[in-house]
Amino acid sequence: MVDGLIGIKLGMTQVFDEAGVVTPVTVIKAGPCVVVQKKSKDKDGYEAVQLGLVEFIRPKRVTKPRAGHFKKAGVNPCRVLREFGENAVGETAKIGDQVLVQQVFQPQEKVTVIGTSKGKGFAGLIKRHHFGGGAATHGSMFHRAPGSIGASAYPSRVLPGMRAAGHMGCDRVTVKGLKIVRIDEQENILLVQGAVPGRNGGYVVVKKA
Repeated sequence: MVDGLIGIKLGMTQVFDEAGVVTPVTVIKAGPCVVVQKKSKDKDGYEAVQLGLVEFIRPKRVTKPRAGHFKKAGVNPCRVLREFGENAVGETAKIGDQVLVQQVFQPQEKVTVIGTSKGKGFAGLIKRHHFGGGAATHGSMFHRAPGSIGASAYPSRVLPGMRAAGHMGCDRVTVKGLKIVRIDEQENILLVQGAVPGRNGGYVVVKKA
């Protein structure tokens, strides 16, 4: 069986155990997913299973190449496709099979969640890179400025990789070692302990840790 699923982050809440201890959790609708393609070492150079998240998409939103890809697999078009590895546990995934959350994950299992962080727009050094800044008093005229960004004589240029103001967020973020607190098999819901990158309604990938 595959070692992960595509999901949608629904938001955060909290749950209580038998002892009354509260745990902050993120609610993720993981799947159902459908197997769209199986890649082999002989043909593609590596082995993987391509999954698509089952959700409604308007036919006019599907390009002709993608429509042919889904037609070849005999499945309905999907908006999001991701590739996962396949382990030896459970049945081998076949093209057209539906993969549900209870087939992949178990409660108390550790998972890795990959998502896209929230976009913050253009941000300065203090917010984007957590610079300390200069003195805020006594007319220093150096409050939230970057300071030196290179020598003047040599090399007489700004070196690549210099931390500066710019676009913040919209980055691929991976959070490892999150514990599955509960699973709702009827609604394909995962309750994962802690925070997950991205906005509510954003797509995430949940893999076995």
